[in-house]
Amino acid sequence: MLVYVAQLNPKIGDLRLNTDKIINAIDRARIEKADIVLFPEAAICGYPPEDLLLYDNFVNKIEDELQRVIEASKDLFIVIGTIRKNNKKTGKPLSNSAAVIFDKKLLGYKDKTLLPTYDVFIEKRYFQPGLEQKVFEYKGKKIGVLICEDVWAHGDNTISKYEIDPVLEMEKLKPDLLLNLSASPYCFEKKDVRKQIFSKVAKTLKCPQIMCNQVGANDQLVFDGHSMYFDKEGQLITIAKGFVEDHMLIDLEKPMPTFTYIEEPIKDLYEALVLGVKDYFRKLNLSKACIGLSGGIDSALVLCIAQDALGPHNVLALNMPSRYSSLSSLEDSHLLADTLRIELLDIPIDHMYQQYLDLLSPIFAGKSFDTAEENLQARIRGMILMAVSNKLGHIVLSTGNKSEMAMGYVTLYGDMCGGLGVLNDVSKSLVYKLSKWVNRKKEIIPNKIIKKAPSAELKADQKDQDTLPKYEIVDQVIDGYVEDHLSIEEIVKKYNLELETVKELVERIHLAEYKRRQGPPGIRVSKKAFSKGRFLPIVQGWIKD
Repeated sequence: MLVYVAQLNPKIGDLRLNTDKIINAIDRARIEKADIVLFPEAAICGYPPEDLLLYDNFVNKIEDELQRVIEASKDLFIVIGTIRKNNKKTGKPLSNSAAVIFDKKLLGYKDKTLLPTYDVFIEKRYFQPGLEQKVFEYKGKKIGVLICEDVWAHGDNTISKYEIDPVLEMEKLKPDLLLNLSASPYCFEKKDVRKQIFSKVAKTLKCPQIMCNQVGANDQLVFDGHSMYFDKEGQLITIAKGFVEDHMLIDLEKPMPTFTYIEEPIKDLYEALVLGVKDYFRKLNLSKACIGLSGGIDSALVLCIAQDALGPHNVLALNMPSRYSSLSSLEDSHLLADTLRIELLDIPIDHMYQQYLDLLSPIFAGKSFDTAEENLQARIRGMILMAVSNKLGHIVLSTGNKSEMAMGYVTLYGDMCGGLGVLNDVSKSLVYKLSKWVNRKKEIIPNKIIKKAPSAELKADQKDQDTLPKYEIVDQVIDGYVEDHLSIEEIVKKYNLELETVKELVERIHLAEYKRRQGPPGIRVSKKAFSKGRFLPIVQGWIKD
């Protein structure tokens, strides 16, 4: 029996386009003489559709497109993720389902049982859980169907502790094959976690398991693909490519050697960021980006990502030096832009800065130089970037990283301006690792940029560490407090840090909440980003000491 696994990249809400892709995959599977075709979760509408599901005409159109899939299914057994109406008089109005089709007939649905409502997931807002586990007979085999989260509880890797385990219920039905439809978003080092979970499921069920995962970026979420096939012993047999559309043709009767892949988390992280930028632009029918290139490591890395995502001809860099910008920053910016073949415009801002200082001098008189004067420079640069964006149609890519966003070490209406925050969820420590990965074969980002001390260059001889601990410490606190939800005392113990240092950094995280609310959407690549999936009040009294 041949199974064709169609790892597709949908555009949320473009139902006709998505269904055309699905039908093309069905036609290719037929050419390959496949018996079964497996698609990802919510393949027709794309995942997550969010509040588009509140519109009846949207759900009606999904049902219409499903009929197109049914008509295209001649001689094939197809399992595809869809959204359907819950016809019961109680509960939520919809079900997140797998439609099971054979030879132009709808055999039935398997409704998703476990509805994740944590982190980036809000499925209980829309869906009624399906309580029944099912197998479908095909060619003398019992084929079990589960959807994404339905298997994750078996690995005990979810925040929610569910009362039931669909895998154990499926075990009672003794399936010969398990098909899993997934829309599992990427986060750093997640591929290995998936392998552990799905391997355990295959061992429990004592049957082969195939997981088809969505690929592509939708808003802030990146889906990495990496669809997987496990044998009944739980050994990984093959894995689809990551971060691109791909397919696998699996012969269930043919013995195959186990598959070993080399875990390359930094490579995966870089590819996730590139895909995040690429799909954000492509799916919004945009093509050109504009970046403020400062000579620092963050903007240098963003320029590399943008070049790989959009092509050098679609990226414009602006260097906007003030009186505090170093000559080496200017030289490094030009060297990087030349290496990447990206146009770089020099737009000095010091005369504008002086005009603002003169204008504000009656108000600022008698007061010492502080962040007001520093932020003026960042806001002048932000104004220029947005003017270029408006005039030329280039979308500004913000360059602030997660560590800076955490500490409020970014300027509202200055370096926070833009349409997409590329590094919003990438810590400073990872920025350095990514930059070194970019240079793994040859020097692309000038080594001087990587080696020099971080500085906003908004006053004379400024260094980030003038007002912050080392970024290694900052990132440990962010990991502990934001990603792992540890208390201050637990962070002190885990990382052997000073209590007052941790308290100060945690307080900074809370004080900067209002800034982050006003920033551009950022690409989520960690297990807990500041944007999607994190809900904290701006005004609170919990952190007050």
